Amino acid sequence: MRKFAPLEAALAALCLWAAFWHTPAGALVREVSGWFFKVRSSARPLLSYYGAGSLPVAPPPPPPLVAPVPPAQALAYGAWSVLHESTPRELQARLRILSIELGSDQAAVLALFAGEEATRYAVRRAGRDADLDDLARELPPSAAPKVSRAAQALMNGGAYALAWPLPESVHITSPFGIRSHPILGGRRLHAGVDLGTSVGTPVRASGAGVVRRAGEDAANGRAIVLDHGGGVVTIYCHNDELLVRDGDHVQRGQIIARSGNTGRSTGPHLHYQLDLAGAPVDPLRYRAERPKTARGATD
Repeated sequence: MRKFAPLEAALAALCLWAAFWHTPAGALVREVSGWFFKVRSSARPLLSYYGAGSLPVAPPPPPPLVAPVPPAQALAYGAWSVLHESTPRELQARLRILSIELGSDQAAVLALFAGEEATRYAVRRAGRDADLDDLARELPPSAAPKVSRAAQALMNGGAYALAWPLPESVHITSPFGIRSHPILGGRRLHAGVDLGTSVGTPVRASGAGVVRRAGEDAANGRAIVLDHGGGVVTIYCHNDELLVRDGDHVQRGQIIARSGNTGRSTGPHLHYQLDLAGAPVDPLRYRAERPKTARGATD
């Protein structure tokens, strides 16, 4: 039988050392070993490096509002929430000029983050009616983080532009966040806000959009999912009657349902939910008005 020469043995040991310290498999072994022996492992940063792109970092929440957002300044507030500089009023003036020069609000917002020269080049290549995705394809890969911030600003602007689905006088009976579930028990995320109101109250669309779902299930009762575009989605649950169907285009303020007590619910109310990029967020973050809280029906 052939014996390993000292050089081959050294090379084999070097390969094992490199695999243990510099590959995802080795990092996983170290992470599991650290957990088993109750010692700290240095593997997590390496695992995070190899997981880049599949483990997105949630964007920071927008700054708190001190006054209601004027509808005309919603886009400027979206840019302000990401830039954290200047003022919404100043950004509104700048965005108005850029929108006229570049042909669209999306190009104007992109210019704030990627620069005016680069955005003008993208507009010449993609056209003045191009959306953010088309404009981004004309920019180099290095511009991806700037495009991502522009997309976040546009999405936040869409959230700031939303109205409230019920009268301002309606109280919140259960806010957004982790809570003890009133029916299932245990601590769970409440992905929206519950608004206590009697059966039959008109429920209005928070903004213009397309109905992605108008149906019924055991948990949400009669529910509507409304897509406003740009990653902004609102959801209205536990209704007594739905007044729209899948695929309908609705306008801001249009009556889309009548509130009720269907599904998993402790009494008449509307569960109102805001999703941004597929994740639920507290809709009150995008409103200066804070409806009063009161005990009442929830889900």
